[in-house]
Amino acid sequence: MLKFSHYNISYCVMLANMALGVLLSAVAGLGTGSSFWPMKVIRKLHFEHYWFIGMLPLLIIPWAVMLLSVNNLSAVFSEIGWRPLIISNLFAISWGVANVLAGICTARIGFTLTGAILTGVSTIITVTIPMILKGSGIFNGSPGLASVPGLMILSGVAITLFGVILSAKAGFGREKIQAVNNTVRPSSGSFLVGLVLVIIAGVLAIGQAFAFVYSQDPIITAMRNHGAGGTSANFGFWAIGLLGGILVNILYPALLMFKNKSWGVLKQSPRELLLSTLIGSQLIVAFSIQGIGMIALGALGASVGTGIKQAMQFISGQGVGFISGEWKGISGKPINQMITAGVLLVLAVVLMVFARIA
Repeated sequence: MLKFSHYNISYCVMLANMALGVLLSAVAGLGTGSSFWPMKVIRKLHFEHYWFIGMLPLLIIPWAVMLLSVNNLSAVFSEIGWRPLIISNLFAISWGVANVLAGICTARIGFTLTGAILTGVSTIITVTIPMILKGSGIFNGSPGLASVPGLMILSGVAITLFGVILSAKAGFGREKIQAVNNTVRPSSGSFLVGLVLVIIAGVLAIGQAFAFVYSQDPIITAMRNHGAGGTSANFGFWAIGLLGGILVNILYPALLMFKNKSWGVLKQSPRELLLSTLIGSQLIVAFSIQGIGMIALGALGASVGTGIKQAMQFISGQGVGFISGEWKGISGKPINQMITAGVLLVLAVVLMVFARIA
């Protein structure tokens, strides 16, 4: 009887952790996918200005949390060692380039299509690889691709891929309708170039998730050993584990401002400067929530947590695109294809959640 009781308690704890992990991963995806919304209401600042200001909170917030929560920062670095820092920051630089490209692509081909393709391409890689090359800490125990959960996750990836193809076709359809109607869309530059760039960004974007998957355990453990709580340690991971990518995002627009001699533009709109800071602030909070959610999901958190986060990122990104008028005046096949793509990604999420239970 006692055994049965302990089993029930363990099972309830497992379900609670799983529910928490699913919820946090979904919230992280919604936050990440909608984080570029200030770009839709910024008019006076150019890309390099709002991107420079917008990325500063990615540096300031996690470092402030870490410095306030750990007792001895030098001891933390000593305990971590160089290997996890190098691994995480190489992945971080990959993400940093992807994030810059995502901003450029949003200006070229719009919020909706950028979010759809970038999310889909990166999902295919980030969901499958951790089941082949095991991650650090709890993620080291994930089952292989040939297992029942692995096959369910692969099915979700296949559905995701189909959704990405549909969303790309919807984008081309939208482009043709707007060309015929001679409507102005909130984008600039070649659509095809933007499409190629966003596919490249989707591949490089794996760096953000992989920095956490393959380096989180030694970094978070060291911080907790020196006074940081769970949430603070998670913020601290992004401070040092994503540093390379954050610097890419800050230095690139800074170089553009030096090149264009346009630093003075920053003075033109304090309101838009404030709006810009919301981009990075929302991103770093979403990243921290994502990390906590992935760990709560257990060994499969690297794959399932990322899959859920990516799908919700797609949905929130599309929501911002539709609300901001990117699809105004578009009906028929393109809009049906984009809606179908969203439904498919939701179905993929459901499969991944069941994979966690299997």
